[in-house]
Amino acid sequence: MHDGTVVLNPQGVSEADIIVGIPSYNEADSIALPADVASRGLVEFFPNLSSVLINVDNNSEDGTREAFLQTPTRVPKVYISTPPGVRGKGNNLRNLFRAAVELNARAVIVVDADLKSITPSWVRYLAEPLMGRYDYVTPIYLRHKYDGTITNHIAYPLLRVLFGLRVRQPIGGDFGFSGRMARAFLAERLWNEKTANFGIDIWMTTIAIARRFNVCQAFLGTPKIHRPKDPAGDLSSMFTEVVSTLFDLMVEFEYLWKDMGPSRPSAIFGFGLGVDEKPPEVDVDTEALCASFRDGFETFGELWRSIIPLPEVSELERLCADRDTDTLHYSSSLWARILFNFAVAYRLAEEEDDRQKIMAALIPFYHSRVLSFVNTTRKMHLKDAEEYLENITRTFEAEKYYLLDRWDHAKPRDGRLFG
Repeated sequence: MHDGTVVLNPQGVSEADIIVGIPSYNEADSIALPADVASRGLVEFFPNLSSVLINVDNNSEDGTREAFLQTPTRVPKVYISTPPGVRGKGNNLRNLFRAAVELNARAVIVVDADLKSITPSWVRYLAEPLMGRYDYVTPIYLRHKYDGTITNHIAYPLLRVLFGLRVRQPIGGDFGFSGRMARAFLAERLWNEKTANFGIDIWMTTIAIARRFNVCQAFLGTPKIHRPKDPAGDLSSMFTEVVSTLFDLMVEFEYLWKDMGPSRPSAIFGFGLGVDEKPPEVDVDTEALCASFRDGFETFGELWRSIIPLPEVSELERLCADRDTDTLHYSSSLWARILFNFAVAYRLAEEEDDRQKIMAALIPFYHSRVLSFVNTTRKMHLKDAEEYLENITRTFEAEKYYLLDRWDHAKPRDGRLFG
């Protein structure tokens, strides 16, 4: 390693067939659990392969390094940190890509440092497909219907309509990739501050699909239990980095998604969702979501009207006039058109400053969409809410014609021969 990166390799690891990577920043109170369980999984399911646990850290000051290295494990451990002052999950994972290439790894698994529900089987389910023909594995697990709202309402439906592959948890945080995939990630030219932070998960999943690597999903068997995030809370940096990375990739891979046909299911490994455990509850501050949407017209009204065509704006103004938090609801087709118009505006923006303003203006709509979903699914069981989400993604696919039309005609592009 170089560039000021810190590497502690007390057991002198120089090669590894399998790596389990744990990205972190100030996770001293939680990192021992995933480290211990991942080690047990490696020993139980891959006893004949060499393996290593790697904590890729952002120079945490709370003792994360010590907590990780002092966790008793039968698998050797390596600690890698970005230089002081360098933050971002993407920067951590870039160090993991480099480690995978240098250690000549066949398979790399990544798990969140705040996981409370990881089992040894997770290691098996994420790694086994990588020992065959697959290069990228995303998780399928039970999540509360209000956990993962950026995934449910933006990342999953948009990725599906653009690239034609159904990957239910494209930013789930727990995934696997091959050594070949690690080299491909390092070779990609599209890398910026957003990708270096929370944009990394959607970037990896999109690159894997768009570059035609073999992608599959794996049932992990237990619900994801971690620190849940209220969608009404301050997720603005995560939201901005994830969604703007996705919009950047729309521009990068325009030549692919404009001709992509209907979506298809990916290969799935594991034993399905026949588990009795329930994911933990997620409390949603619906009043805050509604207030964000109502205040958005005052803060961003002019910008909204410049991005969204008149028919949709008129419908939104009628919605905003309804002051009843518990009844606000609008169609999935309207949500798809809102998101598509913001993607077009983002592409046309010439300055990064303007793109940041577009992202800020999208957040109240995201809040309104989550509120609409909560109001519709409040009394639904998890299975029914999941079926409703499936219908939403099908609506996105049905509205793709609208995206194509807006993308091509919102503003004439230089060099056009016609129109």
